[in-house]
Amino acid sequence: MTDLLRQPLDEIERLQSERLRYMLALCARGHPYYRRRWAEARVDIAAIRGVQDLVRLPLTSKQDLMDDPEAFRMQLPDLPLHERVLWEVIYTTGSTADPTPVYNTTHDYHAYLFQSRRFAEISGILETDVIANLFPLTAAPMGAFLRSATNAYAAGATICAALPGAEHGSFGVHRPLDYAVRTVEVHRATVLWGVPSFLRRVLLRAKALQANFTSVRMCAITGEATTPAMREELRRCLRDLKANGAVIFDRYGSTELGAFAQCREEGDWHNPAPEIQYHEIVDPGTGHPIPDGERGMLAVTHLDRRGTVLIRFLVGDMVSLSRSTCPACGRTADRVVGPVVRDNDLVKVKGMLINLPALLAALGSLQNLDEFQVVVRAEN
Repeated sequence: MTDLLRQPLDEIERLQSERLRYMLALCARGHPYYRRRWAEARVDIAAIRGVQDLVRLPLTSKQDLMDDPEAFRMQLPDLPLHERVLWEVIYTTGSTADPTPVYNTTHDYHAYLFQSRRFAEISGILETDVIANLFPLTAAPMGAFLRSATNAYAAGATICAALPGAEHGSFGVHRPLDYAVRTVEVHRATVLWGVPSFLRRVLLRAKALQANFTSVRMCAITGEATTPAMREELRRCLRDLKANGAVIFDRYGSTELGAFAQCREEGDWHNPAPEIQYHEIVDPGTGHPIPDGERGMLAVTHLDRRGTVLIRFLVGDMVSLSRSTCPACGRTADRVVGPVVRDNDLVKVKGMLINLPALLAALGSLQNLDEFQVVVRAEN
């Protein structure tokens, strides 16, 4: 089988354009939001022949999805069963109290298995690994927790779960911090999978309990922005525990686009499946593409989905994009280049925009500072 991730860029984009034409044709038949939105914009979908023509289509904001998530769900009863039957609903967080549902058909679940297998190949997750799912058990089914199992299935790895998180419901299924430590120890976990701040707590508690973490070789972190100092702190804890390895892979992604993988620590994030999604860096005000290497807002276009389908969807992150051959691994598909700044990370204080990640990075670099909290309060 041809390795698409090592094909010339024009071959990758040829396949993406082919997939795009089919995806847009499906949306024109059965996507409530885009049928209406494109009619209002007087867009001739048949004239969109490739990814270079996407600029003709309007952007989709997170608020658009949050306002009416049902309108983004494909409605085509004539599709084959596996392309229309609902497999799962995963919720994505937003600025409101209620999370937003993202609908996945069987087709979409298989696509995520496919993406996850590529992710494992890039990041070095092996079939011999034992993954400890340390993500919290939340009130709504969130992607990080649910997809941990799917990532393990795709890699052929074993997985166990610690079930941490704030307690809710009447069944008492949540487990305390010490249980997470015991889960890693009993199952001889090799990969710790979770939110970095909680993984840090697990590692510090393991040190206090003198737990046996020698089987651990990697932490796969996601869900929170981290600084180089924070990632080095995790490595230091692993070394103190005499772990088998001290690799920290920072996963980038979201419920809407899945996960991007680093081929090396502190590296860029590879798009593991360019045949199922296309990415642009755009000016959010005009929708115009921004050249590779320059920073702007990340927009994703689904090329092969059947549940919740998004076209030119603003993920909410300011990054840059590289389509040059990766100097570390030789892959040719696009890579997201950090630092990642979320649009809600920019806070205005007395008329001045404050970049919170930069502030956190500065604080995190201070010696002998274990934990801190930044509080911004509006007054008067």
